[in-house]
Amino acid sequence: MIKVYVRGPFLTQSGYGHHARTVLRALQTREDLYDVYAQPVTWGGTSWLWKDDEERRNYDELLNKTITYLNSGGTFDASLQVTIPNEWQKIAPINIGITAGIETTKVSPQWIEKSMLMDKIITISTHSVTSLVDTVYEAVNDGTGEKVPFKCETPVDYVSYPVRSFNPEKISLDLTTNFNFLTVAQLSPRKNAQQLIRCFVENFKDNENVGLIIKANMAKNSLIDRKHTLNGFKQILAEHKDRKCKIYLLHGHMTDEEMAGLYTHPKVKAFVSATHGEGYGLPLFESAYYGLPVLATDWSGHLDFLYMPQKQKNGKIKNKHMFGKISYTLQQIQKEAVWDGVLVHDSKWAFPEEGSIKMNMSEAYKDHGRFKKRAKDLKKWICEEFSEEKIYKQFTDMLSETIVIEPETIDWMNEVQKVQEI
Repeated sequence: MIKVYVRGPFLTQSGYGHHARTVLRALQTREDLYDVYAQPVTWGGTSWLWKDDEERRNYDELLNKTITYLNSGGTFDASLQVTIPNEWQKIAPINIGITAGIETTKVSPQWIEKSMLMDKIITISTHSVTSLVDTVYEAVNDGTGEKVPFKCETPVDYVSYPVRSFNPEKISLDLTTNFNFLTVAQLSPRKNAQQLIRCFVENFKDNENVGLIIKANMAKNSLIDRKHTLNGFKQILAEHKDRKCKIYLLHGHMTDEEMAGLYTHPKVKAFVSATHGEGYGLPLFESAYYGLPVLATDWSGHLDFLYMPQKQKNGKIKNKHMFGKISYTLQQIQKEAVWDGVLVHDSKWAFPEEGSIKMNMSEAYKDHGRFKKRAKDLKKWICEEFSEEKIYKQFTDMLSETIVIEPETIDWMNEVQKVQEI
């Protein structure tokens, strides 16, 4: 058995928390290979899991097992570190960094430096792989003074998220509109909610039957957080007081079952995102595998699942977009988006074109049947190609290629086992 130590925010209600839980679920499919231990870490100001269910109880058992083992002086064969690269460390003989990647065209020098500590990097999309391996800085050799490229030399690969479909829970939405767009957008530069809201209002300002639902929260599920979030959106809407179209705020954490109920609600007709960039885009993925038509910026991580391979008349396979694709231009990120050690000032991401946002929303409203048919086809393909069985196997196969115990060590372990059995 290979002793694997997982470090990540798997008890938090964050994107990285979701990622860490996915890693743990994958490892649990190969209990014949991996003896798993885990350490939870925080993730910003996000809330922790509160629901008392079987999975959370399993995590508690895993934590107790880990604490007991560490207190006895136990060591590990490999570490899996599900965090942003800034937090990667050498913990075990073999170390694997697992990250959602970056939403821009370029990663920070700190990420490159930390990548050198890892034996393997596993990210979540082809976009994230490209951003990491294509980033090159200029460094100087201390010995010779020669200028040399400073880039990631560690092998990088990606594994997607799996489909995890839940029974939709009926949720009470006080909607006066019958046709509603849904978005998941915090008040941050990257999600670009301000532009999306402006385009929506300008498109439908005289249509009292159309609404936009904003599922949002800043970090916590607190009343203070709700007040800050509500005030932020009210400021955006201050210049659109004469609108007839409706905008709804849905604040706070929702269970997987409640989110399923939201995606499948009869009055929710399409998911729309004017994002500047996504490492993956989990709400986009969830919307797609629940069969909700998707409108999104035609750039970054979500393209891995919004383009579907189709066979052409000439027999060749071509990826076809199965969503309302919003055109864009690549531009340098905004000053307010710069994040020291993470989002560098000279990196770029997508700036959606307003005309394209409006056109896609108008078409989805006027010709919803066409968008729904395309969404149905996409759902079928995603549920087949991104099943838990396939994704977990892909992940554990990738681990097996990296976590290799030398044959002599295995022989020694077998001999010990024989002695114990006599």
